Amino acid sequence: MKKLEGSNGGNITNFILLSFGDSQELQTLLFMVFLLIYILTMASNLLIVTLVVSDQHLHSPMYFFLGNLSVLETCYSSTILPRKLVSFISKNQSVSMCGCIAQLWVFGFLIASECYLLTAMSYDRYVAICHPLHYSFLMNAKVCLHLVSGSYLSSFLINTVLLIFVLQTRFCGHTVLDHFFCDFISMINVACSDAHQVKLLSAVLASICTLPPFSITIASYGCIINAIIRIPSASGRQKAFSTCSSHLIVVSIFYGILITVYVLPDNHELKELNKLLSVFYTILTPLINPLIYSLRNQVVLDAMKRAAFKCAIGIRGH
Repeated sequence: MKKLEGSNGGNITNFILLSFGDSQELQTLLFMVFLLIYILTMASNLLIVTLVVSDQHLHSPMYFFLGNLSVLETCYSSTILPRKLVSFISKNQSVSMCGCIAQLWVFGFLIASECYLLTAMSYDRYVAICHPLHYSFLMNAKVCLHLVSGSYLSSFLINTVLLIFVLQTRFCGHTVLDHFFCDFISMINVACSDAHQVKLLSAVLASICTLPPFSITIASYGCIINAIIRIPSASGRQKAFSTCSSHLIVVSIFYGILITVYVLPDNHELKELNKLLSVFYTILTPLINPLIYSLRNQVVLDAMKRAAFKCAIGIRGH
């Protein structure tokens, strides 16, 4: 990694994260809240992954995508929250340069992968509801694998390109980041070299990761809702619309926040708002998604009952 020179001629080795203020009471409260969120996030997502892998009834495209989504949620929640929890206890807000850039790349890779994966999931539901007779042909195992691997590969390439430009950026003097994790915008704003091209590249890449997937997702759910309206049964319409509307709301908020934070021009007046919005997609989304997409699903609930029954039988056997 290229050495990053300080204003005094030395090398910048650490960033300081300002986080959420210095109040001890606030730090204690945030530690308890974030710890609870992290435990629930890990438990719910790992439960879904375990069910998808172990239960034959969940070996279908829809649950293959949900399992991958839970893996992503588990990983990118773990790139931020454990480090944040440690800093609450140790009072050490310092993070190494290498650690900060590593967190930046890993988180960017995971969040972009989720954007593409959510699009694949919306396409899967579109085919299932609007073209049910062709579903097994259009969404076979090979297609599902290509969609998921394509999501990861596209995200890897996009974030690697951005990483190359970040590594060429010189940081000196002010190494304080006004954020609770190593966010790209906060890092670039303290660079002492000209970061105009890097910011422009970031906006372009963020647009590629959000605008086309968001448009496809909205179009898919638009077609799904149109198909639901034609369902003869009122109870069937209500159930299907409730599920799709909750998915659409969560996805719209997720994409809307990413577009606001990373695609729109960097605005000093919106800095605190962007930090607050970042809490949603970095900390709350990994907790909300399994609840919305999986744990409200009757097939998943039935799989949980079967798993609990097997565990109970196993305990009695011992």
